[in-house]
Amino acid sequence: MPELTGRTVLLAGATSASGRAAARTLLARGARVVATGRSAEKLEPLAALGAETEVLDPTDEAAVRALVRRLHERGLTVDGLLHLVGGWRGGGGLAGQTEEDYRTLEASFTALRHLSRALDDDLRASPAGRLAIVSSTAVARPLAGGANYAAVKAAGEAWTRAVAQGWAKAAREAGEPLRAAAVVLRVKTLAGLEERLAEAYAELWAADPAELNDSILTIQEKGTD
Repeated sequence: MPELTGRTVLLAGATSASGRAAARTLLARGARVVATGRSAEKLEPLAALGAETEVLDPTDEAAVRALVRRLHERGLTVDGLLHLVGGWRGGGGLAGQTEEDYRTLEASFTALRHLSRALDDDLRASPAGRLAIVSSTAVARPLAGGANYAAVKAAGEAWTRAVAQGWAKAAREAGEPLRAAAVVLRVKTLAGLEERLAEAYAELWAADPAELNDSILTIQEKGTD
């Protein structure tokens, strides 16, 4: 796994088991980790691991941009973004896909848009920028009982691929090698795969960004790849 000393990584939605696993893995590799979440209390375990913590509502664009300004004022620019903001609501077939459930799930996509725009300059300017979202295998085979969920995940994938295209286009027009990569990490379920996801994200820095950018990687248990 690559050494990440000197890299600053922002974990969005870091208070989950996946966020804690990512923080442990990245910190062990030398990265500086900024962990964000809505609850100061739930961020305490991340601080205990050695991460810097920031209370953040990622659906508030002004709050996201204020966070990025604070980081810059502290002399930090972001090299990596791992987007873990999410959740699940579903069931009941198509008729059971309520508007309330959709709006709750949509918060993940809203957060992705705000974060990726606010950090776009940092990630593109980094010697090795890496953006990754956690998506679902449901995008490839959406079911009626999870239509809201699959639709939001599909939107997130489309946005991430658009980020990837923008970075590739900017590098090409500048006559420079591509240094940043935007990636989709698909899982069937995160339960039990938290450490594997963390490793997969850290391993992105070992890959050629030109080959990595705009890719979709499926995260599975080791031995089932």
